Amino acid sequence: MEPVNGTVVSEFFLKGFSGYPALERVLFPLCSAMYLVTLLGNMAIVAVSTLDARLHTPMYFFLGNLSILDICYTSTFVPLMLVHLLSPQKTISFIGCAIQMCLSLSTGSTECLLLAIMAYDRYLAICQPLRYPMLMSHRLCLLLAGAAWVFCLIKSVTETVIAMKLPFCGHHVVSHFTCEILAVLKLACGDTSVSEDFLLVGAILLLPVPLALVCLSYALILTTILRVPSATGRHKAFSTCSAHLAVVLLFYSTVIFMYMKPKSKEAHISDEVFTVLYAVVTPMLNPVIYSLRNKEVKEAAKKVFGSRQACR
Repeated sequence: MEPVNGTVVSEFFLKGFSGYPALERVLFPLCSAMYLVTLLGNMAIVAVSTLDARLHTPMYFFLGNLSILDICYTSTFVPLMLVHLLSPQKTISFIGCAIQMCLSLSTGSTECLLLAIMAYDRYLAICQPLRYPMLMSHRLCLLLAGAAWVFCLIKSVTETVIAMKLPFCGHHVVSHFTCEILAVLKLACGDTSVSEDFLLVGAILLLPVPLALVCLSYALILTTILRVPSATGRHKAFSTCSAHLAVVLLFYSTVIFMYMKPKSKEAHISDEVFTVLYAVVTPMLNPVIYSLRNKEVKEAAKKVFGSRQACR
């Protein structure tokens, strides 16, 4: 039956993997385990960078922000997705969909800016070491991080309001496991050009521009490192930014693969599975990369958690 034009949508059905019950049974324990590791790993990074005075530096301040972002981002959709993997009732209210959409957009966008800010921080630390404490003051750290959070929240609220004010004419089946904005826009029966224009401008501001700043920062860092006369000095300089570079490569390579690959007319289940894994795996790997590649984090973790065990 065709939906009536005047029909108001009060809830959405998140299709996800509803046609593949066997796949749902596989994804549930896999995603549950990865979400648990994401929470524990990122909470550990936040705890260590807060409790150990040696890590009260701009680099670890931004790393703590990144961990909080990863917790918030995964928590916007993973808990509900896990419920839907086990339940035939895969609905979400209209307001709930709007909130999920806004928070996912906001946290994902903020991570793009934060990675660029962290690259700039590494550039100052390596290329301007004597002036670094003055250039990257605590006040500037708060200003940069706060501006990224606030700007992306305002941008995401605007995009969400414009998208959710469109008429849906009774269409309510979202071909996704979350209220992803592009999937929801496909249901709209009105003119989506304004919403698409906002998304395009936002995508340009938050993908190519930060990526260009990251590339420029690391080009200058590489030039500076190559001028260091000793091999030990070069290794020490590179080791301070290798973890961040690995996170940047992981984040942008998956984003570029997801959004730059040719779009097919038919939605493939393999694309949906990759999207789930990308959305859950990347935040899970960030604390692993930083703990494995950073000697200071490992030592601080041993000190913080070792002393607490000793107290017990």
